Amino acid sequence: MKTKQIQWKTLLVRTTFWLITEVVLNAVGLDNLADYSEFVFERNAIAFLA
Repeated sequence: MKTKQIQWKTLLVRTTFWLITEVVLNAVGLDNLADYSEFVFERNAIAFLA
């Protein structure tokens, strides 16, 4: 039982951190830059797999 509680706590902390980061980056205007970098890296991964 204890491990399940720790996993839920970890999930909650990570999700909260991600959400706060998204809001802050979006407010500053850097969210588009982060999305673009994800696109570039994903595009390279797709090209590598093809």
